[in-house]
Amino acid sequence: MRIVRTGPVIGLILQVTVLAILAITAGVDAPGAVAGLVVGMVTCAALDRGLRLSDASGFGPADWVTLARTILVGAVTALVVDSLHRPVPVGVLVGITTVALVLDAVDGKVARRTGTASALGARFDMEVDAYLILLLSVYDVRLVGGWVLAIGVMRYAFVVASWALPWMRGQLPARYWRKVVAAAQGIVLTVAAADVLPRPLAVLVVLAALATLVESFGHDVLWLRREGHPKTEVSIRTSARSRVPSAAKKLSSTAS
Repeated sequence: MRIVRTGPVIGLILQVTVLAILAITAGVDAPGAVAGLVVGMVTCAALDRGLRLSDASGFGPADWVTLARTILVGAVTALVVDSLHRPVPVGVLVGITTVALVLDAVDGKVARRTGTASALGARFDMEVDAYLILLLSVYDVRLVGGWVLAIGVMRYAFVVASWALPWMRGQLPARYWRKVVAAAQGIVLTVAAADVLPRPLAVLVVLAALATLVESFGHDVLWLRREGHPKTEVSIRTSARSRVPSAAKKLSSTAS
């Protein structure tokens, strides 16, 4: 009998509650509420599958923090979708996003201090980060221009490229700068969304953030290309050498 993990279900219930509160206080309408609900349902299903595949019985302390971030990101989803056809309370959007960004600095520390870091937790955290950056990019289009979407889709483009290029699926080494750049994207996009900077300055700051992101991804792609191809060539040469003795044995046996 399949075990029902309570963590994802609790997250979905809390997501519905937060969306209901937003509908009352911020006037979130049906499209936004549905979008936020879809995020909650997808998160619930993905987490339940991840827990089953990792054979984990439930969440660790850091996972609960990340789940709280996911609920906030679901609320941001509702507001961003609403913003596509009507003005939304910028203060509410920026406030929720800021709390989500702060919690991003908390879950990692909790995982390390409690000794509960896991591959599932790391992947969960990464996906929430990437999706929040995508949402903020969509919201900032009307403020700085459509090119800002490059920030939001870059991580997903990297994933799609790895489907076609096997050498891009390698394990990247830890790099502190990569974490700094990822955190900076969320902060810069939130500042742009707050619309507190003069428009030219906001464009310049977001462009600088995009440049650092391009450098970070470019560094990783070059590293994977450099490290991936030599390994493939070595494996081919090794395989070829291993077949030589085998062929020699067959020839000697035939001759005898």
